[in-house]
Amino acid sequence: MLKAFATGPDLPVRTDANVDAAYRRHRLSIIIAITAGYALSYTCRLALNVVKKPLIDGGIFTASDLGTIGSALFYSYAAGKLINGFISDHANAKRFMALGLFFSALCNLAMGFSTTVFVATLVWGINGWFQSYGAPACVVSLASWFSNKERGRFYGIWSTAHSLGEGLNFIAGAAIVAALGWQWGFWGPAVAVIVAAVGCYIGMADRPRTLGLPIVADWKNDHYAPTEAEAAAIAATPPKGVFGTQLTILKIPAVWICAVSSALVYVTRYAITSWGMLYLQEARGYTAVGAGFMLAVNTAAGIVGAIAFGYISDKWFAARRPPANLVLSARLGPPFRCSCSDSA
Repeated sequence: MLKAFATGPDLPVRTDANVDAAYRRHRLSIIIAITAGYALSYTCRLALNVVKKPLIDGGIFTASDLGTIGSALFYSYAAGKLINGFISDHANAKRFMALGLFFSALCNLAMGFSTTVFVATLVWGINGWFQSYGAPACVVSLASWFSNKERGRFYGIWSTAHSLGEGLNFIAGAAIVAALGWQWGFWGPAVAVIVAAVGCYIGMADRPRTLGLPIVADWKNDHYAPTEAEAAAIAATPPKGVFGTQLTILKIPAVWICAVSSALVYVTRYAITSWGMLYLQEARGYTAVGAGFMLAVNTAAGIVGAIAFGYISDKWFAARRPPANLVLSARLGPPFRCSCSDSA
C-alpha cells in the first residue's frame, strides 16, 4: 500500500522562464480540487444525518441505533486521521485523496442496502476510515504548495469546504430524500463523490520537487527565521528523516493541546450537524427540506468565517496562529434558547 501511495522522486530544479507560470497553474488547480473534492466528501460523511427521521419512521432503526452507527464513523475517523496523517507525509497526495474518496463512496452505496445495526455500524465505521484520507492529503498539499505567510488565507479558502459540504448535504440531500426515499440519501452522495475522486486525481499534484519545481519557500522567498534558541536546538539535533521528525512532533505538548481543543469544538459542531435535522423535524415540525435550509444558514456563516479568519491570521497576526485561535474561538455570553416561533 505504501508503494502505491509513495511520493515520486525529486527531479532537478527547473530554471526556465516557465517556472512561475507552472507554479501558478498547479496552485490554482490544487486549491480548486481540494476545496471542491473535500466539500463533496462531506456529503458522504454526513449522509446519515439527513435520513435519520425516515429510518426511524420506517421502523428500521431507533434513535439509539443511529447514535451507535454514527459514533462508529467518528471513532474510526479519529483513529484514521492520526494513522493516515503519518502516511500522508510520505504519500502522493492526489492518489491518497482520490482513493479515500472512491472507497468512501462505495461505503455509502453499501449503506443504502444496510438495514441491520451490526452491518450498518460496520460499514459506517469503514466509511470513517476512508474519510480520514481527505484532510491529511489536503493539508499536505497546502503545506507543499503554499508558503507560511499566505497559508492562513489558503487554508481559510480550503476550510470553506467543510461548510460547503454541510450545506450541500442539508439542502440537496434533504431534497433527494424527500423525492426518492432514504436510500438515495446515501446513493446520491456516492455518485457525486466518485466524480470528485476523478476530479481530485486530475486536479491535484504531487510535491513541487517531484515536478522539477523549487520548494514553495524558495519560490516565494518565505523561509521561517528561527530564534537563536531554536537554531541552536536544530544544530544540536541530528537529522531524523520524515518518520523520525513525526515522532518528535508527538512529544510537543502544544500539538496535544490543539488536538483536545479541536475535539471539544467538534462536540458543539457535530451536535448541530448530526442531530439538527432530526430535532427540527421531530420537535419543531419542519419538513426535511425546511430543516435543511435552516441548517444551511449555519454553514453559510461558516464559509464567511473561514475566509475572514484565515486572512486575519495572516495579516493582523503576522501568520502567528495561536493568538488568532485564542481570540477567534472566544464565545460571548452563555448558551441561550430561542423562544421564537417556527414561522419566524
